[in-house]
Amino acid sequence: MSHWQADDENSATAADDSASEPDVTTPQATGARGRRVGLRTVVTGLLLALSLATSVVFVWQAHTRHQLDAAREQALQAAKDYAVVLTTLDVTNIDANYRDTLAGATGKFKDDYSQGSSQMRQILIDNHASGTGIVVDAAVKSATPTRVEVLLFVDQSITNAANPSPRIDRNRIDMTMDLVGGRWLASNVEIL
Repeated sequence: MSHWQADDENSATAADDSASEPDVTTPQATGARGRRVGLRTVVTGLLLALSLATSVVFVWQAHTRHQLDAAREQALQAAKDYAVVLTTLDVTNIDANYRDTLAGATGKFKDDYSQGSSQMRQILIDNHASGTGIVVDAAVKSATPTRVEVLLFVDQSITNAANPSPRIDRNRIDMTMDLVGGRWLASNVEIL
């Protein structure tokens, strides 16, 4: 047998031996690879869940901000309109003025205004008093989706029997508006 043949036989035997012996590195490599794939899947799932949760938070915040902006805008306009109702008075139409004032009020303010209105009504009639209010400026001080506090600057032109020439009163009003039954109503009014 030549030297080359012996090497070929040894190579063939070595190849046969390696084919018949189990590969001890394969399960370890597969296990490590499997753990890496599993870890990647878990990490990807966690990142996806985190991304989804973040998106939900952003959508919720945008919705809440939109609700608050809408509340501010609606309550501010309602407060301006109501300030004109409060500061405009015509003795020839005083009952309608009081009805409009009570229709825009709620809570303790409505109760207090209702109790004092009968005495005030007679004083205004006896003195032939009238007034016209104009909102010069207004701003929201604080707001929630159901309660908004507004600061108003209102000029009121007042006349009466003793002084028929108009006098201008510059009123500063702090008004709290509450959302009641889908309407913004004044729950507190303070002249500053």
